Amino acid sequence: MLMKTLKKINTDQAPAAIGPYSQGFIANGTFYASGQIPIDPATGELVAGGIAEQTEQVMKNVDAILKEAGMTPDRVVKTTCYLTSMEHFAAFNEVYAAYFEPHHHFPARSCIAVKELPKSALVEVEILGVF
Repeated sequence: MLMKTLKKINTDQAPAAIGPYSQGFIANGTFYASGQIPIDPATGELVAGGIAEQTEQVMKNVDAILKEAGMTPDRVVKTTCYLTSMEHFAAFNEVYAAYFEPHHHFPARSCIAVKELPKSALVEVEILGVF
């Protein structure tokens, strides 16, 4: 199938890619975003603190990419979340829920425990949205 529209999304309000990938793409009315880890875009460094602080930064990064794409959190239909330990699940959920709750919208989600994430992050979140 031929792509009718394809637009690359990039913002300096979210961390620059640390590898050979893009922050996101809009293709035929669907927004695909790369996973976000808790890097402060101003410093390029992992934020200090534990899972709550890292999740807050991840959701700020997700929000910046959504805004650049012209979207709001209520347009996110699916997230995939990676935690380095399921012991972080409750604290992660608290911050994650606070991000989506004002929109009265909780996307479909997978949450997976992984051995390790880039830059020794505790959490990564990727999103899929529709216009």
